[in-house]
Amino acid sequence: MTGIRLTAPAPGWSIDADVVVVGSGVAGLTTALRCAAAGLATVVVTKARLDDGSTRWAQGGVAAALGEGDTPQQHLDDTLVAGAGLCDEEAVRTLVTEGPDAVRRLIGTGAHFDTADDGTIALTREGGHHRRRIAHAGGDATGAEISRALVEAVREAALHTVENALVLDLLTDAEGRTAGVTLHVMGEGQHDGVGAVNAPAVILATGGMGQVFSATTNPPVATGDGVALALRAGAEVSDLEFVQFHPTVLFLGAGAEGQQPLVSEAVRGEGAHLVDASGTRFMVGQHELAELAPRDIVAKAITRQMQLHGTEHMYLDARHFGAEMWEQRFPTILAACRAHGIDPVTEPIPISPAAHHASGGVRTDLRGRTTVPGLYACGEVACTGVHGANRLASNSLLEGLVFAERIAADIVEGLPWDGTGTGAGSPAPSPLLPPESRSTIQRIMTRGAGVVRSADSLARAADELEDLHRSAFLKAGAAEPKDAVPGVEAWEVTNLLLVARVLVAAARRREETRGCHWRDDRPERDDENWRRHLVVRLTPDRRLVLRRTDTEAFGPVQPSGAPDCAATGTTHPTPEEP
Repeated sequence: MTGIRLTAPAPGWSIDADVVVVGSGVAGLTTALRCAAAGLATVVVTKARLDDGSTRWAQGGVAAALGEGDTPQQHLDDTLVAGAGLCDEEAVRTLVTEGPDAVRRLIGTGAHFDTADDGTIALTREGGHHRRRIAHAGGDATGAEISRALVEAVREAALHTVENALVLDLLTDAEGRTAGVTLHVMGEGQHDGVGAVNAPAVILATGGMGQVFSATTNPPVATGDGVALALRAGAEVSDLEFVQFHPTVLFLGAGAEGQQPLVSEAVRGEGAHLVDASGTRFMVGQHELAELAPRDIVAKAITRQMQLHGTEHMYLDARHFGAEMWEQRFPTILAACRAHGIDPVTEPIPISPAAHHASGGVRTDLRGRTTVPGLYACGEVACTGVHGANRLASNSLLEGLVFAERIAADIVEGLPWDGTGTGAGSPAPSPLLPPESRSTIQRIMTRGAGVVRSADSLARAADELEDLHRSAFLKAGAAEPKDAVPGVEAWEVTNLLLVARVLVAAARRREETRGCHWRDDRPERDDENWRRHLVVRLTPDRRLVLRRTDTEAFGPVQPSGAPDCAATGTTHPTPEEP
């Protein structure tokens, strides 16, 4: 354990439970439903409303070998290719083998997928898939339908939920084992102010960290809270340098910031073409799958074309679909485009890449266990080894389903312990950043660690982030401290700074181009030296320690405090607390 926590008031209320699930997307709610069905007292904590997470924004669908002639082995092969040599094959095999039944159980929970004329599940293709294996709902509203079904099931089961609550830090007992979480309810929930949920099992299902960049497909709540909490608790994170930039995000102008409208890969799966301003297709001849190449390849191709033409976007042309297909198959995207003055029925859609999905996260084993006993992670916040250096399209919802069920099974087999300690010692609070630092961090990350990176750009980003980190300590140590006032915005931006520093440190260390990590100063993939994972942890004196694994296999997840390979890694010192 690091003994580091966010600066916050002491908890003024508490709830006792067997399990606390943090997050209400497909991963969190599936875990909660399975635990509750087994008779465990389960509490769901979510940052906004139950259906406000990233799951409901998913357009494409769920990938699984459900179609005639398709097999888990074929799904595995496509996943390994997309992951650029860094997928953990055992984790992928688990995903694709258990995936079809997990989707069927989701349907049993109440999710309604689109069907073909013969009543079977309608399937489409997306980038990197050699078969039509993407199940979708409402045309392009798959996430919304899955979220609806799971939220209804949670409410029918009368699970204890705490909405509008930002989780702050992990509680541990004297032996360093999980004992619950602290959280702040933002005035609209059952409780108000800072409180605690005491539980021997905590599942992080907090989603991604897309808000670390200026433009992202992620909702505003995706500020890396779960990864930051895990780091402060002493857990290892892995592969954070691999942030997938979705190739086709509606271009709203050079200065557009925050959540941007996604144009699903399924649009290309149905035959849309990527073109330049003259209408010339540029993916033909670059990859055997053309527009349906893996996302990293398409995002790089679009970026190269933008650089070549000196423009800020390319185009996605699907005029040949016609109005009826747009209205029936992609109603959500059609409405979003028209809301911004673009009619895809009659004109090409301006698009550019934007931050979309974190392939890395809190390092787990195949049962979702982290290096902190009793702490689990599932979904985008986790790094199971499934995605490698680049996530295969529509594998994310499937990962949430499969590993949620595995976590629940592990907990049901026997809670790690029955203690409900309220924390050991007096952890040192971390100085908070002022809320206005959020846009500064986003601009630093977009300039220095975006789609294209280099040693120079990453070094500048690291220095600028370190200046922000150092300034927080200096202000805290001043004769008249001017700390940021504890509150949601200050906690969020402090979390963003921590995950940004880890991402940049790992990206600087990985001196190659692989998957969605594109170093223009190191343009080649280097399997001999870099077909490895980078694992990062935060030490009690606030240093980031990086180590490289021996092989591409994920390896065992050792509990915190176990001997590690830090001596052969790299340390990134941070300022000592005044």
